[in-house]
Amino acid sequence: MKLLVACAMAGALLLSQVGPLSAEPLRTVGEVSDALGRCWTPPAGIKDSFVTLKFAFRANGTLMGPPQPTAIRVSGDEAQRKTFVAAATAALEGCMPLEFSQEVADEIAGVVFTLRFNSAE
Repeated sequence: MKLLVACAMAGALLLSQVGPLSAEPLRTVGEVSDALGRCWTPPAGIKDSFVTLKFAFRANGTLMGPPQPTAIRVSGDEAQRKTFVAAATAALEGCMPLEFSQEVADEIAGVVFTLRFNSAE
């Protein structure tokens, strides 16, 4: 079941939304996806780019260690590449801690996820 949750979460995330996080505990993987999506603001001026980060949650809604890039495609020079990867990492880390319902916490704690952060254009 944890593998299904990981696949569902990875597949559901196209991160380009911005908005406030909910004060209620997150009760579904979809709600976790939405909450993470609201934390991402792509850097301006970087087009046709993405970075995929690998990470895992603790049951308390924090990350188990720093996110790790697994795939990077950034248009531009090395400085833009570093800026984009740093922005994605900061967005994920800045979204923590999330507040999970007990059911979600039990299901996703310790599961490794991959999450793709896309440029706005």
